Amino acid sequence: MKIMIFTEGTLIMHSSARDHSREEIVEQVKKWEKSVRDYKNYIPIGNCVEKLKKWTKQGTEIVYLTSRRKRKEIEMVQGVLDRYKFPKGKLLHRKRFEKYSNVAERELPDILIEDDCESIGGEKEMTITFVRPEIKRKIKSIPIKEFGGIDHLPDDASKL
Repeated sequence: MKIMIFTEGTLIMHSSARDHSREEIVEQVKKWEKSVRDYKNYIPIGNCVEKLKKWTKQGTEIVYLTSRRKRKEIEMVQGVLDRYKFPKGKLLHRKRFEKYSNVAERELPDILIEDDCESIGGEKEMTITFVRPEIKRKIKSIPIKEFGGIDHLPDDASKL
């Protein structure tokens, strides 16, 4: 099984979000709080690293999808994944003129986990929204609350 999971807002968040409620964090993003663009210092949301490790021990392949497009910023996100010992997996990003849906269609995950993009416009910003219907039927979409984390998802990946 292959799970594609969005990084920013789903797995990691800006450093000043620590110890704030989900609603306060959404407001920080809407107001462009200073650390929102400090990608190299992002932190994991909840116990996501442990959850992903459980899934990979069950044989699940994890692929990450970042919102970043510039090489330096992509490297910063990769640095966060490495620093916090996220399970190994490809870090995907949109290429020039691509949408998130293009990346999902190209990668064809069994499951797509992403946040609801509350701080930036909601469903119209989500990856699954624009995946072609014939491909969308093959991908199980699991939307979560932005900055709500994945701790509530089953430890057994086959139960997703």
